Amino acid sequence: MPLMATDGTEKSGAATTGAAKDAAKAGPTKAAAQHAAKDATNAGAARRSVTVYTDGSCDTTSGDGGWAYLLEHRGAQKRSSGYEPRTTNNRMELTAAVRALEALKEPCDVTIVTDSQYLKKAFTDGWLERWQRNGWRTASRQPVKNRDLWEELIALERVHHVSWSWTRGHDGHPENEEVDRMALTARKRRGKT
Repeated sequence: MPLMATDGTEKSGAATTGAAKDAAKAGPTKAAAQHAAKDATNAGAARRSVTVYTDGSCDTTSGDGGWAYLLEHRGAQKRSSGYEPRTTNNRMELTAAVRALEALKEPCDVTIVTDSQYLKKAFTDGWLERWQRNGWRTASRQPVKNRDLWEELIALERVHHVSWSWTRGHDGHPENEEVDRMALTARKRRGKT
């Protein structure tokens, strides 16, 4: 699958590609710059349509978390999952979306299907705009949690045309059930394959 930045094998654990690690360490500015350069290279080219299914999982007692995504393009699929210690479920939901968008090699038209209202509504209901207008504070004047991941997603949305779709979790949606299992497995194995 030419638009995905992996070898097509399922990955588990905290490992990510070198480029993804570098971009993550540098923060959203470097990631956005790298993708913007690719965007300029692909200016005028028709964008590919990709559907992404994401999910996160977290054990609130231990703080062990897992994330997973499944990318689909013209019948081809790419999946990945990972583990993080001392985290939250919302953080894992956001991480799954970040990792999925980072896996795309070129600007795409992307539909992200999530069972997280928190993730979807931040983009579709204007929460992100309000938080930014308020200096990254909520309506109750508390600092917005997971700001680093929100900023990464905003930068990646500048590269890709992203639309957000919600599905009810644990309701028989095959792809959502698959990423749920993948995230849970990554969490339970603590990144060990």
